[in-house]
Amino acid sequence: MNQKLLFGHQIDAYLEEMLQDLEKLIAIPSVCEENSPDGPFGKPCKDALSFILNRARELGLDTENVENYAGHASYGSKEECIDILTHLDVVPAGEGWDSDPFTAVRKGNRLYGRGTADDKGAAIAALYCLKALKDANITGSRRIRAVFGCGEEIGSDDLTVYYAKEGLPIMGFTPDCSYGICYAEKGILHLELSARRSDSSAISRFLAGTAVNAVPGTARAWLCLNPQKRKQLSELTKDLSHITLKDQGELFEICCQGKAAHGAEPELGVNAASTLIRLLYQVLSPEELGPLFTFAAEKIALEYDGASLRIQMSDEPSGPLTLNLGLVSAEGGQETLSLDIRYPVTAHKDRILSSLSQAAEPYDIAITETSHMEPLYIPKDAPMIGLLKDSYEAATGKACTLFSTGGGTYARHCGNRVAAFGPIFQEEPPSNAHGPNEFIDLTYFRMHCRICLEALYRMLVQ
Repeated sequence: MNQKLLFGHQIDAYLEEMLQDLEKLIAIPSVCEENSPDGPFGKPCKDALSFILNRARELGLDTENVENYAGHASYGSKEECIDILTHLDVVPAGEGWDSDPFTAVRKGNRLYGRGTADDKGAAIAALYCLKALKDANITGSRRIRAVFGCGEEIGSDDLTVYYAKEGLPIMGFTPDCSYGICYAEKGILHLELSARRSDSSAISRFLAGTAVNAVPGTARAWLCLNPQKRKQLSELTKDLSHITLKDQGELFEICCQGKAAHGAEPELGVNAASTLIRLLYQVLSPEELGPLFTFAAEKIALEYDGASLRIQMSDEPSGPLTLNLGLVSAEGGQETLSLDIRYPVTAHKDRILSSLSQAAEPYDIAITETSHMEPLYIPKDAPMIGLLKDSYEAATGKACTLFSTGGGTYARHCGNRVAAFGPIFQEEPPSNAHGPNEFIDLTYFRMHCRICLEALYRMLVQ
């Protein structure tokens, strides 16, 4: 273990100034506004980017604003770039705060405010890492860019636009995840399956899910059933606490309660939509269910590994494929299902689509690809991984773990040249990053700043 901290401790001299700037940045309510006439993500995001770039110029750094999608502060004049990627946009404040979410409040060793942990604290840390390197006149064969995006929370194209103009780095990291090093991120494939409603369908309406990348916690269906079918359904569900029935005259309403979870980890939830569809499959004929729901009952069922669709797969770097039925809608003349598939980093999307098409063909179902993110994979023995690992271990005195994820980070924008690295430590208290009373612990924040500076220093001078 490389325990010698070469330069990272130099950030300590800037901590109070950093917190003052962070407080000002938190005061800008930079929640994305889609379709805004004032910049691609609205005026608050534009203001946040202007603030940090103005501050960078005051600190003596070069800056660039790419059409208010993203911008950077940079140190050095070389062509090859090292990037540290953060974002300035935040999720809506929501309810349940003990203080104004857009006013930074220090209580003991904590700083509260929306964006402190995700990701404005990391953005300010990146800015001052460049300042520390400049003040010490540390030079190397590369240029460092602190890149600030403005559309991360809505999965937008902020960095796509930025990199189309500014070019990709040769290496870097994004402190918008957790420690140690995330070297592999599964491919993310979103699909919509659709079919025309069968004239003999007993499902008048079916609604489940709030987002394709979330396990539905509740599903509801309104059914046209004859007395015999109503009785059969009532008998089947009478001892099931997660099922409730309601007679609405012509329609019979059935509600299923499951357990919500993130679509990247569907095994941690209980999919209410799949559960309800499988239940109806026991009572209704294929004609009464219609082709789409029959397909879901037979080929998706309660599985989250895609086994019945013949897409079950796994690899050593990133683990198994996961499948989540995230959205279900049956209204009017159309029925749709939306799938979130996270596939291993060594697999290929085309194989998955081919298997799905074969499975769907007998049901006369249309499949539309709605979005796709290529996998990210940086081998564990890559030099950059070694640099990050050594920096973490030098700053903390602890071994740095490597891990993979089914989620997606900013690192995916850089063609397997950037890894997710920090800022959250496994042992620190949960920061409530998307909830009320979001905060950073200042002791851990200082440690994160040291790691960032150490990593950038080593990348610069190697």
